[in-house]
Amino acid sequence: MRSPDPTRTLAAQLADVVPGQRVMLSGHVHRRRELAKVSFLILRDRTGLAQIVLRPDEVPAGGIPGEETVVRVEGVVAANTQAPGGVEVVSPEIELLSEPARPPVVELWRPTLDATLPTLLDHAAVTWRHPAQRAKWELTAASLRGFRRTLDAAGFTEIHTPKIVDTITESGANVFPVDYFGKTAYLAQSPQFYKQQLVGVFERVYEVGPVFRAEPHDTVRHLAEYVSLDVEFGFIHDHRDVLSLLREVLAGMLGVIREESAGALDLLGVALPAIPDEIPVVHFRDALRIVGAPDDEPDLAPAHERALGEWAWEQHGSDVLAVEGYPMRKRPFYTHPQPDDERWSNSFDLLFRGLELVTGGQRLHRHSDYVSAIGARGESASSYAGYLEAFAHGMPPHGGFAIGLERWVARLLEASNVREVTLFPRDLHRLTP
Repeated sequence: MRSPDPTRTLAAQLADVVPGQRVMLSGHVHRRRELAKVSFLILRDRTGLAQIVLRPDEVPAGGIPGEETVVRVEGVVAANTQAPGGVEVVSPEIELLSEPARPPVVELWRPTLDATLPTLLDHAAVTWRHPAQRAKWELTAASLRGFRRTLDAAGFTEIHTPKIVDTITESGANVFPVDYFGKTAYLAQSPQFYKQQLVGVFERVYEVGPVFRAEPHDTVRHLAEYVSLDVEFGFIHDHRDVLSLLREVLAGMLGVIREESAGALDLLGVALPAIPDEIPVVHFRDALRIVGAPDDEPDLAPAHERALGEWAWEQHGSDVLAVEGYPMRKRPFYTHPQPDDERWSNSFDLLFRGLELVTGGQRLHRHSDYVSAIGARGESASSYAGYLEAFAHGMPPHGGFAIGLERWVARLLEASNVREVTLFPRDLHRLTP
């Protein structure tokens, strides 16, 4: 926790400072309490809280700065078991680094935010300052570090692909058209085509980036823009290899959360999920039987996913369950069919605590198979010329998956709405802030 300013001490470093030593702190005024004989200023920086004690003659002429005012405080460290970290700062000199702050719409010093979700979202730039709100994103950031570290250690290369594209990636999904210098283009629904092509270059690739879905879903689980954690890699046997890697990635993400974000976990009271050494798997047709759905049901409804989540916990003690073999008619054209029965696919959805979190599987890799699959959709292969070039020049058997970052964190926290863990959500109704 080194500060760029070598003279600055961070709140979390105070406990290691020898009492009697003079320090300089910088941050926001988190709370102020003025009593008859002594006053307290609680300062907040990116690492935590620090208590500043002021005698009546040490209070600035204009009084203690109001909550959220940015200040610099110089003073002497003193031991106090009742203070955060067991130390406090006395004999302070306070300097304002900004104009006095206006009172925020919510009281950020309270342990919990007593505000509606629309209020939190409308004033996100300020409400994210609350320690419990910050802790949510600390878990998100730790998840990203775990994702990257796991894949870097496995020989993957991070890539970044275009977010303005000339064709639709996913069949059946709505897109956002944009005017691209007089031509119609689209915001990318996923990096699917590009990450597959780059398997032919790097063999193993991943991307962290936004994707855009113009689907008119006004639900607690959908966003119009979200962060997708995409993985694609070559020389696999089938979709089970993809599922095995996914298991390692999830375990890696949880490992970093456990090791580096214990404070956030404690503050939020989060119980980390159970990821078994081998993720339990059921075939789609068996999943329908488990939930009592008709055999000809083409997909799993949210109620089915919840029921399967309960079944996975009861039968396997697992918070995750992979449902494989979804009907080919419900999967994109690049999906590889199940070799012994082409009605089903070599793909899966991973359910996490009863909610679909990940879609993954094996892709087609032969050029002739793509030509046939695209023709079966009534389209011309020439429309996908740039994409198919990689396959015409040889591609290994490959597959991959994508994790929705916000949905992952929402299920970790068992939040009722994915917007609770999204910094500035975009949905059917929200374009600001």
